[in-house]
Amino acid sequence: KSEKYAEAAAAAAARRPLMLAIVGRPNVGKSTLLNRLIGEERVITAPEAGTTRDAIRVEWQWRGRKIRLIDTAGMRRQSRIDHRLEQMSVADTLDSIRTADVVVVVLDAGDMAEKQDLTIAGRVIDEGRALVIAVNKTDLLADDRSGASKAWRKLSDRLEASFAQVKDVPIVGFSAMNGRGVERLMPKVFETYATWNKRVPTPKLNRWLREMETLHPPPLASNGRRIRLRFMTQIKRRPPTFILSVS
Repeated sequence: KSEKYAEAAAAAAARRPLMLAIVGRPNVGKSTLLNRLIGEERVITAPEAGTTRDAIRVEWQWRGRKIRLIDTAGMRRQSRIDHRLEQMSVADTLDSIRTADVVVVVLDAGDMAEKQDLTIAGRVIDEGRALVIAVNKTDLLADDRSGASKAWRKLSDRLEASFAQVKDVPIVGFSAMNGRGVERLMPKVFETYATWNKRVPTPKLNRWLREMETLHPPPLASNGRRIRLRFMTQIKRRPPTFILSVS
């Protein structure tokens, strides 16, 4: 029954639009990215930060799959928010994160992995949403290959150190302004969504658990006996969540 219910739920999810929120600091190119994805100037863009004040929802299709794109206001550090209107815009962005299936956090290639970028990505993870890191303006790094390589490595290291509970966060680089590399984003979004929506059969989970237990024996308890890992099962998807029964 549970498997049939899971299949029915997955089919229902496939029929409704995938909720895709685009978030990030001000002026990193969120609105430019949305316009590039849908192929028209639907959202106003400007060099000045703060052009987008309210979350803007656009109905779209990608390869026949319905998508609701949500362009959000830029999120500055809390200490810098001193205007009531901006506070409301940030609250609207946080609501968009909570209701999204996948959240694309847009970074500026000229200043990757700033503390605020990690704070925003951390909020997405805390809310249990599927996360994709999008690095915009990579054309600015094209003339400095050694510098670009160092910047990418720094970003990967900071993500791994900051979010140990989420391995291999996908990172896609592109230029929203000229479109170079943007075509790699949506396949990565759906790949990440599939992982976030995945259900692992209980027998397969427990075979994996036995293998891991052999490779990494559990520690000894206070009474000198080794802790026993009895059973593991998945209790929900979106994101995949598991419980482990131990002695």
